[in-house]
Amino acid sequence: MAKVKVAVIGGSGLGEALGAGLEGRAMNVQTPFGEPSDGIVETNWHGIDVAFLNRHGPGHVLSPSRVNYRANIYALKAIGCTHVIASGAVGSLREHVHPRDLVIPDQIIDKTYKRDNTFFDGPLAVHVEFAAPFCPLLRKHLMDCADAVKTTVHDGGTYVCMEGPAFSTRAESEMHRSWGGDLIGMTAMPEAKLDREAEMAYAMVCLPSDYDCWRPAPADLDKHQLLKEIIGNLQEATANAITLIRAAVERFGPIAATPSAAHGAMELAIWTDRKKITAAVKKRYGVLLEKYL
Repeated sequence: MAKVKVAVIGGSGLGEALGAGLEGRAMNVQTPFGEPSDGIVETNWHGIDVAFLNRHGPGHVLSPSRVNYRANIYALKAIGCTHVIASGAVGSLREHVHPRDLVIPDQIIDKTYKRDNTFFDGPLAVHVEFAAPFCPLLRKHLMDCADAVKTTVHDGGTYVCMEGPAFSTRAESEMHRSWGGDLIGMTAMPEAKLDREAEMAYAMVCLPSDYDCWRPAPADLDKHQLLKEIIGNLQEATANAITLIRAAVERFGPIAATPSAAHGAMELAIWTDRKKITAAVKKRYGVLLEKYL
């Protein structure tokens, strides 16, 4: 078995639920981009090294726009992670994608605008390929493990990543549907793009909790009942997502030795003349560039 370490990034609901059941040591990793959202818990599941990170911090104190995605991804790279399975709550933009289902998306539309969306903000020009934002190998593996859960797991879908923290207007929700969006969420970007720059295979398990606002809620539900229903949907989807992610890690052996295209993403991405890359730049980017410089 090739040496792999799987990072699990817990999103809304799953972050607290999965983190509470882990046994392992929490470690604080220093990065050139500041502090990660939380301490990283390292453990081992069925012979596979696993690193768990709660995206929103303990007690869900970080809104999507305030998450330090660069520090999170750099820290996971620095401790040797090779694959990342992330999770996140989403709204469904399609009738057939029901709350409490799970979705393994294959595409992203990025609407974020407040976040640092690259490690390489200078003095360095880096352009990674990003046509397939989620690793096909890791996506297929998650789908192959779908038999572990008693719910529908959808293969593919376009995730529209909005800035938030407010949810969409009705007009925006309809626009996202017209674009071909299947899911609406707030955390896949720039997380997926940074993972590609860090040469880690990345896939996501999405947890639909509602139908966004394009489909009106039942008239007989007041806002408190509606919130209770959404939380219930998220709790059940969270339990299913934990089961799926655990199964994916436990069965990781067959794909451990298969390299992902993401693992060589930087090979042709550095456009800056190597002679112009200073020692200070090499030091700043550390594990992100050391293989090529």
